[in-house]
Amino acid sequence: MNQLTRLILWFLLALLLQSCGSHVQQRTDPEFFGYEETGKASFYAMKFQFRKTASGDRFNQLAMTAAHKKLPFGTMLLVTNLENGKSVKVMVNDRGPFIKGRIIDLTRASFAKIGDTRKGILSVKIVAVK
Repeated sequence: MNQLTRLILWFLLALLLQSCGSHVQQRTDPEFFGYEETGKASFYAMKFQFRKTASGDRFNQLAMTAAHKKLPFGTMLLVTNLENGKSVKVMVNDRGPFIKGRIIDLTRASFAKIGDTRKGILSVKIVAVK
């Protein structure tokens, strides 16, 4: 099987898994509405694809999810790139990032919606929303 075929199969499998439901309920605790934080965002390495997250979900690079150190699983966040103003809504379903100076890890798909993945790190503002 050549590399292109494997890549296509991986993409189709990821697309199929994206439609699988999460057992984490998308719900921001009212106590956290309006929570704001500004800092650096990064995205997960490919090696984490399909591994279990801290919440028990399978990690999916195509999902609109994120890792945060302390916000409850299911918290919905609006992540805004401070350089270009683009935003994406993601759900917290994992813990991290574990690199000093970073406040959130995004999936590759959610990172790509607001910035260039070749950069690897963005300055962002996160706000807990409904």
